[in-house]
Amino acid sequence: MNDTAPILVASRTDTGHVRSHNEDAIGNDPHLGVVVLADGMGGYSSGEVASQIAVNTILDELQRVLPGLNPGELDPELGYTRQTMAVREAILRANHKIYQAAQQDTRHAGMGTTLVMAAFHGNQVTIAHVGDSRLYRMRDRRLEQLTTDHTLIQELVDHGYYNREEARTAQNKNLVTRALGIEPSVAVDVLEGLALPGDVYLLCSDGLNDMIDDSTIERTLLEAAPDIEAAAERLVERALNSGGRDNVSVVLTRVLDTHPKDLPWYKRITKILKRS
Repeated sequence: MNDTAPILVASRTDTGHVRSHNEDAIGNDPHLGVVVLADGMGGYSSGEVASQIAVNTILDELQRVLPGLNPGELDPELGYTRQTMAVREAILRANHKIYQAAQQDTRHAGMGTTLVMAAFHGNQVTIAHVGDSRLYRMRDRRLEQLTTDHTLIQELVDHGYYNREEARTAQNKNLVTRALGIEPSVAVDVLEGLALPGDVYLLCSDGLNDMIDDSTIERTLLEAAPDIEAAAERLVERALNSGGRDNVSVVLTRVLDTHPKDLPWYKRITKILKRS
């Protein structure tokens, strides 16, 4: 049985001031410990089709697979946990479905989406992403970006042609080098780590981090702490007040203490029943 970490989730999404429709998609299953965000691309509403396929497919696949897994069990060949391998396979399944949908309907030719997600299990978290949607972690009052953008500008930063501040204003900063649905296969970056009580994980589309810098994101989270609902609202509001040139979406996840008083009621009941 999958031993999910106790979490609280808050999310917000907004079309912004420029775009006519929202191509971002967000989803979560707190009981399963999964949060997902996708930022679609493509004309004739194809972006929102791609992002919704990604979120729905991943949640459906993990709801089917994760409950039957043993927490922390390692894949003997690859060295990742079974949960991480399930996450990767769900993303690859989403890539296949988007690609097939684009091949079968010329209106959606070339559609794709970024993807960032986290799956919490026990005291572990699996992080996976494709594209430039980001995941940040707030721990001990310090914000850290845990994903690396799959963009041309990030590759230039890595090779020393730009620094991070120059990259923020570069004309080609949003040109992604990876996305779901563009090719029959895709490389998925995965990361495993400890999820500590009090950690806050932020998933966001580039409509957030293009509009406000990391120091503003950090300050906003600190000002609202520990209220992640208020934090999500303020992050989106500040992105809109800074121009709102793109769809903006955020998903905030706070890892709870496993002490019964800090858990949601349904988790407290389960914990008490296990002890009796």
